[in-house]
Amino acid sequence: MTAFSVRDLSFLSDDVQPLSDISFWARAGEITALVGGHGAGKSALVRCLSGMCPPTSGQVLIDDRSLRLSSVKDAHRAGIETVHQGVAVAEELAVWQNLFLNRELRTGPFLDRLTMQAYASVVLAELAVDIPSAGTRVRKLSRGQRRAMAVCRADLFDARTVIIDDPTASLSAGEAERVEQLIRRLRRPDRAVLFLSPDFEQGLRLSEQIWVMRAGQVIGGRRSRLTTSEEIGGMLADASR
Repeated sequence: MTAFSVRDLSFLSDDVQPLSDISFWARAGEITALVGGHGAGKSALVRCLSGMCPPTSGQVLIDDRSLRLSSVKDAHRAGIETVHQGVAVAEELAVWQNLFLNRELRTGPFLDRLTMQAYASVVLAELAVDIPSAGTRVRKLSRGQRRAMAVCRADLFDARTVIIDDPTASLSAGEAERVEQLIRRLRRPDRAVLFLSPDFEQGLRLSEQIWVMRAGQVIGGRRSRLTTSEEIGGMLADASR
């Protein structure tokens, strides 16, 4: 089932690569990769899909229902959670507080600290995240652990679509492998997982479906098990001619 799709999306901006008539889909229960080099338009696409910047034209759909994404809150209400490349954290707060930052649970006027701590602990355990506990201060975490925490936040709010921007950028090989394992564990029968990466091999390794971006356009897609990095490179070369 196609859980998430983009149809003829365009976006005009002075500070990032414009997007032109982008169309692709992502199935529920699968991991979908969008790969492309610098200047392909991945950052602009993340802005549009996360609600940070409304597209100039086109549609974003979940279960063929067109969404209005005028803000990040609109995206959250639609079930879209985004893990941005630059993970913003409150270093002096605990992991559980960061997971619920700006989306705290309340009982009347009071913060429901016990419930938030319990939910955070369950998510860390279910996803087998390498973080000591939900009460650990974020300043004690490595870069890879912080990235993992951000991924957990998407799972915490039962997202229908999880979007992850360049999930292993600036991580060591060991940390990158652990984050990749975490992405695999995000699969749910009713959830589409979409990640954007400049690494073709990573895209093929993690995904069931791969789409290729160049110069603000999606130039083609393949089932990952039926293609190779050489074919992906050839698609880019053909598009540049």
